Amino acid sequence: EVQLQASGGGLVQPGGSLRLSCAASGFTFSNYTMSWFRQAPGAGPEWVSSINRGGGSAAYADSVKGRFTISRDNAKNTLYLQMNSLKPEDTAVYYCAVYDSGSVRYTGSYTYWGQGTEVTVSS
Repeated sequence: EVQLQASGGGLVQPGGSLRLSCAASGFTFSNYTMSWFRQAPGAGPEWVSSINRGGGSAAYADSVKGRFTISRDNAKNTLYLQMNSLKPEDTAVYYCAVYDSGSVRYTGSYTYWGQGTEVTVSS
């Protein structure tokens, strides 16, 4: 079965860094654009970033542009999100997702979702 296992979340101080990982299995990882979404407490999901199949093209939400970097290692079937200069407003559960079709910004464009990993940015 398709599995997306997110990890790497935790508690970090403002200005700090975390690297999230998403280990994928059960499908041909290299054939799919992948994305990160996040969901803050009491809020709806927010698109964060996407990366194309080969890893050569990426897009970011304005809220994270310049601070976050998405990457992937197709040989390891793993998606990453390097988060630097973290802010309290980055606090959320972060989810990786497999893109299907449509706008990458919308949750309805995705077929599979990971369970999420919690990121808390607080002093």
